[in-house]
Amino acid sequence: MSDNPWRLPRHVIPSHYDLVLEPDLETFTFTGSVGMDVDVLEPTSQIVLNVAEVDIKSATISSGEPVEEISYDEEYERATLTFGSELATGSYRLEIEHTGVINDQLRGLYRSMFKDSDGVEQPIAASQCQSTDARRIFPSFDEPDFKATFKTTMVVSDGLEAYSNARELARSHTDDGRVRFEFAKTMKMSPYLLAFIVGPFEATDPVDVRGTPTRIIVPKGNLHLTDIALENAVFCFEFLSDYYGIPYPGDKLDHIAIPDFAAGAMENVGLITYRDAYLVVDPEKASQGELLLSLDVIGHEIAHQWFGNLVTMAWWEGAWLNEAFASFMELKATDAMRPEWKRWLAFLNREVPWAMGTDQLASTRPIEFEITAPEEVDQMFDAITYGKGSAVLHMIDEFIGAEQFRAGVGNYLRKHEYANTVTTDLWEGLDGASEWPVSDIMNTWVYQRGFPQIDVTPADGGIELHQRRHLVIPDDSDTTIWKVPILLRGSVDGEPFESKVLLEEDELVVPIDGTVDWMMANGGGSGFYRTFYADDLFSALLANVSSLTEKERYSLLADTLAFVKNGTLPASAFLDLAAEFSEETEQAIWSVIIGGLSLLEHHTLDEEVRPAFEEFVRNLAGPAFERLGWEPGDNESDLDRKLRGELIACLGNLGEDPETIEKARQVTAAAFDGATVDPEVATAALGVYARHGSSEEYDTLWSRHLDASTPLDRNRYLRALASVNEPDLAISTLDKVVAGDIRTQDAFWVFAITLMGKAGPVVWDSAASRWDDVLETMPGMTRGRVAEGVSALSGPEIAPRIRGFFAEHPVPEAAMSIEQNLEKLDANVALRERETPTLTEYFGA
Repeated sequence: MSDNPWRLPRHVIPSHYDLVLEPDLETFTFTGSVGMDVDVLEPTSQIVLNVAEVDIKSATISSGEPVEEISYDEEYERATLTFGSELATGSYRLEIEHTGVINDQLRGLYRSMFKDSDGVEQPIAASQCQSTDARRIFPSFDEPDFKATFKTTMVVSDGLEAYSNARELARSHTDDGRVRFEFAKTMKMSPYLLAFIVGPFEATDPVDVRGTPTRIIVPKGNLHLTDIALENAVFCFEFLSDYYGIPYPGDKLDHIAIPDFAAGAMENVGLITYRDAYLVVDPEKASQGELLLSLDVIGHEIAHQWFGNLVTMAWWEGAWLNEAFASFMELKATDAMRPEWKRWLAFLNREVPWAMGTDQLASTRPIEFEITAPEEVDQMFDAITYGKGSAVLHMIDEFIGAEQFRAGVGNYLRKHEYANTVTTDLWEGLDGASEWPVSDIMNTWVYQRGFPQIDVTPADGGIELHQRRHLVIPDDSDTTIWKVPILLRGSVDGEPFESKVLLEEDELVVPIDGTVDWMMANGGGSGFYRTFYADDLFSALLANVSSLTEKERYSLLADTLAFVKNGTLPASAFLDLAAEFSEETEQAIWSVIIGGLSLLEHHTLDEEVRPAFEEFVRNLAGPAFERLGWEPGDNESDLDRKLRGELIACLGNLGEDPETIEKARQVTAAAFDGATVDPEVATAALGVYARHGSSEEYDTLWSRHLDASTPLDRNRYLRALASVNEPDLAISTLDKVVAGDIRTQDAFWVFAITLMGKAGPVVWDSAASRWDDVLETMPGMTRGRVAEGVSALSGPEIAPRIRGFFAEHPVPEAAMSIEQNLEKLDANVALRERETPTLTEYFGA
């Protein structure tokens, strides 16, 4: 038995639950009953269950022993049933009746609202059981390794639909006019994967995919916007079934859109829940980024049906593997379905910098760490779990070989199906499929904080590699060493050169027979590390940039920007390098250039040199935009269209180009009037319109947000609204958050965007003055993200106050995130102090 007070005793084990739920969407309460088949492994007079915000009305056991007492421990979310005499070892049936509330906290069984086509608010009851919230719906053994089967019945008002994890067996009317939905028995599964949804929904006709019926389910009135989601769901199911080589373990797979949802989606067995924007997609209006997000998220959740649902972590410290592997597999599925979107290049531009942005901090955490209490679990769902976790899996997949990796994963899943595992079980499977020491390599990445920087210098007879920890605030005393899988790729004596190297010590000389023309020490760009080259090696790379892959070119720029952030290089080094890429045509590479310019503008640009900086931006981005123009060509790729949008935003917002700003206003006005505008142009123009908006534009954006008929439009207008820079208007956005006019699922990111804008300091002061009200708008796991925008507040007047504020106003659910964001703030303050003189000199003041 564990000595963790949050863990249940192991002397009673469930095998099956019969669950009845009767939600009332008028009173937002529910009644329920649960019959549990349990095995008593040791004689006992007590059964301990997880319970939170649920009242047990009665409890009986099949042996007839009376329940003398039901006691509650609210701190540890338990109910103890004490019997009149000892229960002998054996099998029993435990029957419980209970009641609960349909809350507004986006966890357990909670309420959601949407407007129907007539503008009438319609209530929904939705569930979110991960991580430890099944106990808010019924008394249960609510831990991942208490796997059991479940058979659910739901009784709901006539006219509503009900859905759960297994297929519907029957529906019938009750004597009081309600409808009883009976569902089949599930596979053996963990309680956190349960789902219960009730409301006015409609579903696509089921599509048979490898023998599994698949549907998209949406609030009524949205069925015509489900084609994209269904296409994505079918492809990802087929791709992942083939990859795993194991039949899907459920009896159906529904994908359902929920208007209010704390996470992006949830991989519940057989009934995956999503934010509505991922399933309700207008293909005529959606940008490539929005289409990509739909495909990514659907692939991620389907990947979980095997990795996470069929085989599940034993306890929550293993959640990283579930999420990291699903993130890794979503990338494989997306790349297979849309190779033209270059998903692995986008991975370098999105997930990798997200992960490194946290992992370069002294306050980062290992990928896997000990979890004790429920509030600690939510802090695992972060950049380290999703971003770093998937990046190191990608790195080892590339290093040992994709087929060997796939074979190891298949061995792992087949060995442990319907069971629970720990991380070392996967390493065992991969070790058996590879000649490389996967366990030894991966343990250094999973159980150590941070990642290395590889310094590359010429050496007699070869190349010398030296590793040290990369930190945004350098600390030479840190001596952490990783086992680093490295692919050297380059040219020697005019001939192609490739070599796989495992760097196990702090330095290694790789022998090379011949003269090195150029050499990349992160060949293919799959290594989760930064690379710093000696001057002559770096010059050789620039001279041969046409020989580099797009991912390698991206890495050169991204690594240079990282070395500016931590003071290894001056900002001028990045500006000079960016100028060398003025002829670049890859969207992701332009993205890192624009991101670097935005970083320097926000933190290091003195107003006296702003005109020269804006001219630099126009001269750099202008020719690239002229090659594309405002109107898309007939044969343009999706990424060229996306690049056009990013260049419009760059010229309008960073370059302050008057012609671009005026054209963006015209395009936005035309779009408001119903004109057909390319989605990338429309999105970029709307951002420029908002960034330069006054009260008139602000009111228009708010009105259009309220009247929007699709989730993508609502989100697009809301994001634009949060980007308006006028201080009074930014405060008005915060007022809307606090007043509840903005959905609680969106409150954290709207708040973050307002902090990251020009009006950030005044927004912070306003928020700090009503902090409890701000926190109230962020229920459940969203509260852990309350500090995400504070690192932008690097000004000398505001920055010192922020650290002091959080010292006096701790937020336990966000403790780790706050510490990390404050360190990011310290790094940005240092960047401002160090590089403002550099930019002032560079731009000639």
